[in-house]
Amino acid sequence: MSVSRDEAWRLFCEWTESDSLRKHVLGVEAAMRAYARERGDDEELWAVTGIVHDLDYERFPDLETGHPRMAIRELERLGYPDEVIDAVAGHADFLRVPRVSALAKTLYAVDELSGFIAACARVRPTGIVGLTPKSVKKKLKQPSFAAGVDRDDVRRGAEELGVDFDEHVGRVIAAMEERADELGLAPGDVEERTAP
Repeated sequence: MSVSRDEAWRLFCEWTESDSLRKHVLGVEAAMRAYARERGDDEELWAVTGIVHDLDYERFPDLETGHPRMAIRELERLGYPDEVIDAVAGHADFLRVPRVSALAKTLYAVDELSGFIAACARVRPTGIVGLTPKSVKKKLKQPSFAAGVDRDDVRRGAEELGVDFDEHVGRVIAAMEERADELGLAPGDVEERTAP
């Protein structure tokens, strides 16, 4: 079965009301598309994977019993491709599902990083515009900044993917910057957020 990006987005929006979570998966989608394009892989499939990876997070956030188990069940029920389901399972280290495919490795590599990049952009007057890998690496060294992001996961993702860390960060920034307006990371968005 092939699934379209728009079908995946409709499904995600049915399950998720949170604007921030919607923007997160759109950021992941942007990064996944960029990697698929570079590799000559199926952009639509990679975009779908980025969108559905956190399908159940709002409804079932408990990592012991919920996320991403419920998403996996729903995707299986709907007949999503096995490679998408395997990637969704693999993005959760605690499930101990090996990341074998480039799709699964890429999802893992861009998930936490895209969230961290968004956090970096939100504290800058220019948003994501002009954000550099050097700035992101500096923020990664500050444990109190975006404390929920596991720095080991961010590094491990790039290592598993076999890419230079700075290039990886730069590629994800560039992908997200292309969709800055949609992600709420454009300069005007940031000024509105930080205004008193």
